[in-house]
Amino acid sequence: MNAFTGAASLREHYDRTILPLWRGPGFNAALRLPHEALDASGAASLPDARYRAMACARQLFVFSQAGDATHAHALFESLRHYFQDRTHGGWFYSVDPQGAPLDTTKDLYTHAFVVFACSAYGQRFGVSEALDTARETSALILDRFKAPDGLLQSALDASFANVTGGPLQNPLMHLTEAWLVAREATGDAAFDTAITRLCEALARGFLHAPTGCIAELPLGAAGNRLEPGHQFEWFWLAAQAGEKRLGESGLQKALVRAFAFAVKHGVDPLTGAVAAATDESGRVTDATQRIWAQTEYLRAIATHGDTVVRATLNGQIEKFSARFLTPQGWIECRAANGDIARADMPSTTPYHLLTAYNALDR
Repeated sequence: MNAFTGAASLREHYDRTILPLWRGPGFNAALRLPHEALDASGAASLPDARYRAMACARQLFVFSQAGDATHAHALFESLRHYFQDRTHGGWFYSVDPQGAPLDTTKDLYTHAFVVFACSAYGQRFGVSEALDTARETSALILDRFKAPDGLLQSALDASFANVTGGPLQNPLMHLTEAWLVAREATGDAAFDTAITRLCEALARGFLHAPTGCIAELPLGAAGNRLEPGHQFEWFWLAAQAGEKRLGESGLQKALVRAFAFAVKHGVDPLTGAVAAATDESGRVTDATQRIWAQTEYLRAIATHGDTVVRATLNGQIEKFSARFLTPQGWIECRAANGDIARADMPSTTPYHLLTAYNALDR
């Protein structure tokens, strides 16, 4: 199998198997929202206890990239109809099965994906209203989520009056991703400045100097952990941002070390599977193998500057396909021994598959 054949086989499975799931049984045609998850067969949705704005936004990205204007337009309208808070501004976290506000938390992770998806959708189909939504949401983030030392809070209450969650790595990472897409979509250099400031703040607060890894919690926090999948994700993001936009963060050099640390301690040399978390010494503390971490490993390998690393891509594609893809769709999580740890297929995962496959295509 050569690299093109490997990448092409993943894309074919995605186009023929994954996407149709979310046009059909994965889509609630009455509410015009993606179901939260499908069963392992892909034939039926699981009962919905909620619908999340983030899930809707990720599917908006997926169908924008697919060029499916009809489905993307429906998702954009549903995102605004159900999740936009017209009283306090910003976006609700979730609505109930009838479409009424459920969790009204103002969640940075959610807001980042609104910026990300609206930017991609607006660019793909020339929808200026979506690009305006991305700009307005970005401005709200900088104004309402402000935290000390250039960081951003992870959550506030519905009115933005009370902080309910302090800075966390994951929403900051996805905001960086969102701003990279927003910069490309709008051409607005203000996003470059925002990326630089955020990456410098992240390095001060989350960069574990001995390993070069980005920690999940602020440095010194009890119970902190390092997630190999996030090191791979940051590795790719840093490459996309480029040295200039990373400012004085030192992330580019640090993440080369983080990549090596994550491979050494977090990847099973036999199966190629990526473990969920290690401690700062490299001891695996959560051996669960989540599909998104595998896709980030593929993406990082594909964009690595070392030809020896890139030469492992074909083999890793084969291991990933055999372990995580099925004729019906995919396996969301496996235990270290190979047992299926989560059998359903969440609506958020096609985003992970697509972003990895886009990097392989390039």
